[in-house]
Amino acid sequence: MRLFKTVLCAVAIVMGASGQAQGLKDAYKDYFSIGVAVNMRNLGNDKHVAIIKNNYNSITAENDFKPQSVQPQEGQWNFRNADAIADFCRENGIKLRGHCLAWHSQVGQWMFQGANGGQATKEELYARMKTHITTVMQRYKDIIYCWDVVNEAVSDGGSDPLRNSQWKQIAGGDEFIRKAFEFAHEADPDALLFYNDYNAAVPAKRDKIYNMVKEMKEAGVPIDGIGMQGHFNVYEPSLEDIEAAIEKYSEIVDHIQFTELDIRLNREMGGQLNMNRQGEELTPERKKMFEDKYTGFFEILRRHADVIDVVTFWNVTDADSWVGVSNYPLLFDRDANPKDVYYKIVNFTPTQKEKDAAAKSVKKAANKAADEKAALAKKNYRK
Repeated sequence: MRLFKTVLCAVAIVMGASGQAQGLKDAYKDYFSIGVAVNMRNLGNDKHVAIIKNNYNSITAENDFKPQSVQPQEGQWNFRNADAIADFCRENGIKLRGHCLAWHSQVGQWMFQGANGGQATKEELYARMKTHITTVMQRYKDIIYCWDVVNEAVSDGGSDPLRNSQWKQIAGGDEFIRKAFEFAHEADPDALLFYNDYNAAVPAKRDKIYNMVKEMKEAGVPIDGIGMQGHFNVYEPSLEDIEAAIEKYSEIVDHIQFTELDIRLNREMGGQLNMNRQGEELTPERKKMFEDKYTGFFEILRRHADVIDVVTFWNVTDADSWVGVSNYPLLFDRDANPKDVYYKIVNFTPTQKEKDAAAKSVKKAANKAADEKAALAKKNYRK
């Protein structure tokens, strides 16, 4: 019996050291937070809830905070699902990311229509934008620590750096982006504010995002960070381009987050909603490509842990992934079981460079906590 207990103790120690029993959030506690996008189906599935609690310390609502979800018609608010996700986070001590406030998609057309039935004026647009941003942000300011304020405003190609959205058409340029960040900062001065986009590691689009954010920050626009969505495939973008983008963005912002991570087997990537959700056959060669892409990506993340706050997987399992189950995109399969690559990501042996980055990340978190404590003490003193 004593030998049996000794063996059990040894097994427990090995499991603790290897990280298999800890989950992702514990394995990366000195590096960055690990997040996941959830929907109401996930919260009603006991197996999914167990995965979330064991692996993630940040949550993003997949769709339930998007403009059309919370305000389908002007002045008609629907917070039922958003409240449920926020309450789940509160009850389980999990941070919540806000996604998103201004986007060209999943926003009610009333936002862009004028009182006379034509196109809204710039003044009408900004008044509605401010009401929407202020109402949503103030409702959840106790639990949401950062927001994707503007989502996908940069164009994929062409000479114009901005997407030709209705926001841009009415504003006549990038003023709507500046206004959105100003309104967001007014609504919650303590929240971190992000510009978020897909294909942010593709050099041509990377440079557009970099130039836009750099110019706006120099003009005083309160942009705290850049969200890189991370909808990759096994072929591209290259790991070199991903690392180059992190290094370039870190020149102008202190906060970088990978906000919507999945890796497809087919050659599509990015955030376009019109896509082929059919993946490729999972041959041994493609499985190795998939695992190499994930493990290589996380090696990059660990090397840059001092500038990366959060890495968020977009969905819990392959079964509910927006890119299709046959694209095999996540760490948990269609039956909610961890894949081989999950253990490779959890059970890593850090290099000296990764250890140094982790130490900087821990110091950065400690300094942030001290600043927040001092700010709270100052606020209480003024009261």
